[in-house]
Amino acid sequence: AVTVGRDDRPSFVRLSLAVVCRSIVFVGLSSFISLYAQERNGGSTAAGTAALFVLYAGGAVGSVLGGRLADRWDRVTVSRWSYLVTVGSVAGVVLAPGQALYPFVALTSAGLYVPFSLQVTLGQDYLPTRVGTAGGITLGLTVSIGGLVSPLIGGVADATSLRTALAPLVLMPALSWWLFRTLPEPAVPRSGTVAVRRKADGSDDAPAPVRSENG
Repeated sequence: AVTVGRDDRPSFVRLSLAVVCRSIVFVGLSSFISLYAQERNGGSTAAGTAALFVLYAGGAVGSVLGGRLADRWDRVTVSRWSYLVTVGSVAGVVLAPGQALYPFVALTSAGLYVPFSLQVTLGQDYLPTRVGTAGGITLGLTVSIGGLVSPLIGGVADATSLRTALAPLVLMPALSWWLFRTLPEPAVPRSGTVAVRRKADGSDDAPAPVRSENG
């Protein structure tokens, strides 16, 4: 069987913007959560170290959980609900006093990592004729943008307070959720099918294998 692989560029652009928002909130928290935890817990260095540990441990849990949830529901639905939950958990990180912030750090980390691998496969399915480009953008370019925003967060923290600087991060998963609201779930090719890139003149390139659930 042969199917014509058609790139869904509008969906890929919306997906990429959602990944950018995820990157901003995760890199922002990774850069400043240790200092923030120390500030909220009387300057304790151990409190900052614990916050970083919880942040990355939650990411490991979220990565495994994302795959399991996607087996039961589709990837877009899982990612959408994950970002919605993360809106509340990031708000908890910013507002919770003392040690009460740690459960919110864990929930935020898990919520940001549940859609992480799902977004990579979604990007490749939205651009079936350019899976390498899709992977490079969703794993490379969009993730790197978060690092560019971190100095801005630091500048705001120096001018005001760390809490004020982290507060806008609540908006990032909300934007990701909003972008996922209209994303379609791509159809998964059946085992043994191949994609054909359609040229401008209507002719086809040579068939190229497409990733499927059965490999």
